[in-house]
Parts: sequence; structure tokens; C-alpha cells
Amino acid sequence: MAPSTLSRVTQALLAPALALGATVGLASAPAHAAVWHSCDQWGNTGLNGYTLYNNIWGSGAGSQCIWANSGTDWGVWANHPDTGGIKSYPNAKKVINKPIASIGSLTSSYNVTVPSSGAYNTSYDIWDTDYDYEIMLWVNDNGAVGPLGTAQGTVSLGGHTWNVYKGSNGHNEVFSFLRTSDSTSGTVNILPILKWIKDTKGWMGNETIGDVQFGYEITSSAGGLDFRTNSLTVSGG
Repeated sequence: MAPSTLSRVTQALLAPALALGATVGLASAPAHAAVWHSCDQWGNTGLNGYTLYNNIWGSGAGSQCIWANSGTDWGVWANHPDTGGIKSYPNAKKVINKPIASIGSLTSSYNVTVPSSGAYNTSYDIWDTDYDYEIMLWVNDNGAVGPLGTAQGTVSLGGHTWNVYKGSNGHNEVFSFLRTSDSTSGTVNILPILKWIKDTKGWMGNETIGDVQFGYEITSSAGGLDFRTNSLTVSGG
């Protein structure tokens, strides 16, 4: 990252703590001093039972910094070039570690503020412990982004209506559920979605669900864009 970019982001993160008496004109500035931030490619920390992860994993990525007031109140500033291919998936993760049939309930509520430009999706990324199956739940998206696989129709599950896609990335099966209209806040009942995949469709067995991640799959954010998770809860297990 160029020093000027790092300085800009660091000032945005630290200015509230320094009590400069001036409003910082950047959406990346948290409401109060962030308890943690990182601009490292794989920067991560644990807060309040969640793991936060900067996760800049794609090729051709630019600069990205993550900050957190808590495990459920955090955000990202990202400046990735206007090119194809996913650059990153900054996220917060809650670990479940239970077979689907043994999960009594699994719900999540989210409230986000996302940019009107760029190419990205806001999504849950749910994995089994062997990383054979990936279940993505897109609650909003913008720009030239799309799911893997082929369309499997539309289904209403977990309090939302989704367009469903099934495919593979060469390493694991991917089941993508794209909300039929964008949402920046809501509650998802995740368990019926898992049971539909397992019982109704027979696409997987009684897998042990490991990680429930929530974040932003960013393809491009040229010029620097802010993604904010105002609140997030993952409950049950």
C-alpha cells in the first residue's frame, strides 16, 4: 500500500480517538475509536466470539483495510482496480461445528451500509468442516458479479426468496442463493436452507457445519469504497 493511502485510512480510523475536534469526512471512520484494525492481507483477530478477517485472496488486488469496534460492528475500506475476478472477502466468522441434523436453530440478523458503485456482493459463506460444500447467501449485489453454476429455480426459504444456482469451483460444490431483491438489513433463518439442500434436494448429506461467515465479496472498488457492517448476529447451533 502506498504511504499516502495508508495515512488516509489510518487517520480515518484514529481521528476520533485523538479528539481532533474536526469531522473526518470519510465513511470509513467508525463511530468511536476502533478497537482493532489491519491493512495486512491476512489480518485477523477474535472479538466477542467472532473472528474478523481482512482476507485479500484474489489476484490483481489493490489496497484494503478492515476495522472493528466489536465482532459485530466493523467495516472495510477497499480500493481494488476495475478489473474482473474476485479480489477479497473480508468477513466476520462464527463457528458452529454441529451436524445439520443436530442443529436446533441457526439464524442471523444483519444491517449493512454498502456503496452504490463498484462490483461486489454482500453474502453469507457457510462451510462444512471438510470444506467439501460451500453455501452462499447473497443479500445484495452491485455491478458485474454473478454466481457459479447453473440456475436451479427460485425458492422461498428462511424468510426470503432466492434464485438458486448449483456448481463447482474445482475444489468444492457451491450452492448459491441470490436474494431476488437487494436488502441492507434483515434476518435469515439459515437452518431451513441447509435442510432443503440436504433433505429436499439431496445435494449433500448430514454434513457438520463449521463456519458461518458474513462479509463482502469484492471484485472492484476503484478509488476507494467503504463497506460497513452496522450490526451482525449469528445465533443458535
